[in-house]
Amino acid sequence: MKLLVTGGAGYIGSCVGTVLVAQHHEVVVLDDLSTGFADAVPDGAEFVQGDITTAADVLGRGGFDGVLHFAAKSQVGESVAKPDLYWRTNVTGSMALLDAMRVHDVPRLVFSSTAATYGEPEAVPITEDARTKPTSPYGASKLAVDMMITDYAAAFGLGAVSLRYFNVGGALADRGERHDPESHLVPLVIDAATGARGRLQVFGDDWPTEDGTCVRDYVHINDLAAAHVLALAATTAGKHQIFNLGSGDGYSVLQMLSAVERVSGVPVPYDVTGRRAGDTARLVASSSKIRNELGWDPTFTIDDIVRDAWVFRTGKPTV
Repeated sequence: MKLLVTGGAGYIGSCVGTVLVAQHHEVVVLDDLSTGFADAVPDGAEFVQGDITTAADVLGRGGFDGVLHFAAKSQVGESVAKPDLYWRTNVTGSMALLDAMRVHDVPRLVFSSTAATYGEPEAVPITEDARTKPTSPYGASKLAVDMMITDYAAAFGLGAVSLRYFNVGGALADRGERHDPESHLVPLVIDAATGARGRLQVFGDDWPTEDGTCVRDYVHINDLAAAHVLALAATTAGKHQIFNLGSGDGYSVLQMLSAVERVSGVPVPYDVTGRRAGDTARLVASSSKIRNELGWDPTFTIDDIVRDAWVFRTGKPTV
């Protein structure tokens, strides 16, 4: 298939794009490089530099079979401070993309959504029918896009799948996390262990969890990429399907810190600070639906995630 990958120079988009190229799809990457890196664009993919509002120019060439949409602002804390940026980029940008797809008859979409759409869950693990009540502008903006996709699918015959996941880790070959600034836990813990940055900041130890630190669900980037490939094949005209991606098990900040120490053999210095605005205590997603309906079968463990991230980030072997 001929596919447009928005945000394909970022961590997740570049890894999924690499898998698509390896499977002999024709891939065009659209990215403004505001957070991505040109050298992360998959080998064998065409690269077009531009923001999401320029998608019409790319899709106007014709012949596209689908879009995988990763382009977004995605930092919880930043979204609280700059909600205008998140509504403009994530919602207005996605609407421009959907309109361009409709005008140019692109039939299928896979959207990178998030478990942050659920907010503070009433039950864990979270299922797709859980109440959606985001606690940050980031989560709210992603939920708004999901709702928009549902309406476009019903009205215009779009076939779409949204994948809701929270934390992704690990690396795929020479592609891994390198955000600037970095805010994701696994690379932050690794950097603290190696001395690449200061002591790790743990945002609160008074959450209602086993050790008082926030609990999150982690999926390896390889398993995540596999889910996107399955989702692309599962799109149905006029239908918007939503699937959670999760292990069913959550890991606290301190447990992730311990995993890095276990895999690397290096201690991680840290300090506890106050809670971060927009955070929730526990986000763990059930993946029963995508396992049962699409046959998704994640195989990578939390130690695999940490090990691959360590090797990518440091260039050094683990113990």
